Amino acid sequence: MKLKEDVPPLFLHIFRSMVWVYSFITFIPWYFLSGAGANQARAKRIKARSVTGNPAGPYRAINSQKQLVSELHDGLGTLDKVFDYAVKHFSQRDCLGTREVLSEEDEVQPNGKVFKKVILGNYNWLSYEETFLLAQRFGSGLAALGQKPHCNIAIFCETRAEWIIAAQACFMYNFPLVTLYSTLGGAAIAHGLNETEVTHIITSKDLLQSRLKDILLEVPRLQHIIIVDHKSTSWLGLPGGILVHNMSSVQELGAKSESMMVQRRQPLPKDIAVIMYTSGSTGIPKGVMISHRNIIAGVAGMAERIPNLNENDTFIGYLPLAHVLELSAELVCVSHGCRIGYSSPQTLSDQSTKIKKGSKGDATVLKPTLMAAVPEIMDRIYKNVMTKVDEMSRVQRTLFVLAYNYKFEQISKGYSTPLCDRLVFSKVRSLLGGNTRVLLSGGAPLSAATQRFMNICFCCPVGQGYGLTETCGAGTISELYDYSTSRVGAPLVCSEIMLKDWVEGGYYSTDKHTPRGEIVIGGPNVSMGYYKNEAKNKEDFFVDRNGQRWFCTGDIGEFHPDGCLTIIDRKKDLVKLQAGEYVSLGKVEAALKNCPLIDNICAYANSEESYVIGFVVPNQKQLLALAKQKQVRGSWEEICNHHDMEKEVLSVITEAAVNAKLERFEIPKKIRLSAEPWTPETGLVTDAFKLKRKELKSHYQEDIERMYGGK
Repeated sequence: MKLKEDVPPLFLHIFRSMVWVYSFITFIPWYFLSGAGANQARAKRIKARSVTGNPAGPYRAINSQKQLVSELHDGLGTLDKVFDYAVKHFSQRDCLGTREVLSEEDEVQPNGKVFKKVILGNYNWLSYEETFLLAQRFGSGLAALGQKPHCNIAIFCETRAEWIIAAQACFMYNFPLVTLYSTLGGAAIAHGLNETEVTHIITSKDLLQSRLKDILLEVPRLQHIIIVDHKSTSWLGLPGGILVHNMSSVQELGAKSESMMVQRRQPLPKDIAVIMYTSGSTGIPKGVMISHRNIIAGVAGMAERIPNLNENDTFIGYLPLAHVLELSAELVCVSHGCRIGYSSPQTLSDQSTKIKKGSKGDATVLKPTLMAAVPEIMDRIYKNVMTKVDEMSRVQRTLFVLAYNYKFEQISKGYSTPLCDRLVFSKVRSLLGGNTRVLLSGGAPLSAATQRFMNICFCCPVGQGYGLTETCGAGTISELYDYSTSRVGAPLVCSEIMLKDWVEGGYYSTDKHTPRGEIVIGGPNVSMGYYKNEAKNKEDFFVDRNGQRWFCTGDIGEFHPDGCLTIIDRKKDLVKLQAGEYVSLGKVEAALKNCPLIDNICAYANSEESYVIGFVVPNQKQLLALAKQKQVRGSWEEICNHHDMEKEVLSVITEAAVNAKLERFEIPKKIRLSAEPWTPETGLVTDAFKLKRKELKSHYQEDIERMYGGK
């Protein structure tokens, strides 16, 4: 999507003439020296094809037509062996980094709310050898506290270095690791702990105090709580029989054991490494059983799509490690000797909510080369930068827009723009540290506008991926020299994908132009199934006659002639209206999410009704400007609840929907503005910021009845 040019014709003519002269003089030497021709050829080549010749598949990547990849390094079939390999090859290199907290203070906002602000110092690093020793001692200490091999142990903790140290300890000692999101509600946490029958849990003092403490009586088997924080704290009011330990004291206990390695029972590739509880967009979260073999295959597939991955790379870790995207990305990095510096969404950049004005965010200090992100975070960056562009002087804004549109045209042809990057986009690029060479997007579809914006302004490719917890996060990732948008790439070398007809939705693998249907993923990365849920296993998983496992995703895909996949729908998102039209709620949301007035949107439709409605989290800056223009006054809540503002926003949404070529029946007819943003803490979105439709419906039930005339 190009930016709108509000430029005097003479200025525009002069600019384009200068660009033409510059391009004419530099094009030929640049073309041959930069390898642009080779990159263009790579982007256009066939990336995957059907192994049977059937348009429905299964499709495999060109370089895995004969055999799917299941190992990172020959003979290393378990995660403890992969870590041993990394320690042997990169022992003295930095492994895990944590920023020092220099000061913390409360800052009162104009609305009376109090925000915590921090000033952070430099990163302190543990080498691979030091990380290995801490993990080994922690595993031995857990064994001394009665943790047995093949018996589940839970981790309920924020993303931090101690999370990975604990995980590596569990992998070494064959303790299946139960992962729980730190934002899950009490009932979901208790369900996961009871279902997996854990006796030991690893957590932080903040989460023990704020979430875990209240449900301990509902988890009768729990005996040991290990706090990862370094400062010792005495805990009062816990149920009798529960012992609280510090991670360091457990490591000291492990160091005293002279027979650490004798006690260690090494895992087999078929053993469970992780039971990962999904955040669940509907209902009670399910525990996905992931073996060592599964996760290594997934990691091998992802690593193959990141060119020149090596020990000189730095990854910034800030997404929940309980999410398969972050855990897989960090295991990819560890297996290749990269260093991982930890952050959080609240401290990521200089403008983040917890960073004190004038001090530096984590990305500025760390200068990462690799980063994973969910579309929600990229959408926020996109809107924040475009808001700042709107605030520029006319000359600055004109130059930015001209440079943006020029680069848009160039990268669409597969060309780079080094001069433009240096003169115009270096300041935007510095928001993520200035060294980012690969951005990996996953967790939900990324809009074409946001993807192109990240390509242009951050001067790096965006590898859009598709995978699920049930496939260890692995399925597809677009190749980094493929600058097309709205596609998630070809199958990874560990996976194959076929499309299954979905008659109700009207999607068939025999469709004239391109095969379409439900995405079914097979390969060594497909997990062992859901924990203690045989009925759901039979519904979602199957094994073919060759013994390969397959997972039915519920997502609808379309294969392009070059073997790349596009996600076009989701079975659960399809609603049939009263007159018989089918509406894809996800399609409606994707079309409207890049509207500047919208921070988030949930489309809703009732089969007994004839139209779609929507719940909208408006962009505060944009809505306040619109309210001022329409002379609507009041507090933020009053403006959001004002009938005239609903009408104005609906008008903007309708125009955006028409421009996006939505059908008449797909365009929301009524909306409700939400003054409160949807965060994982509110329980209305998952940790990957996917909408929880069931919870949103309950939350807005009165508004649904109002918008549907009280029915």
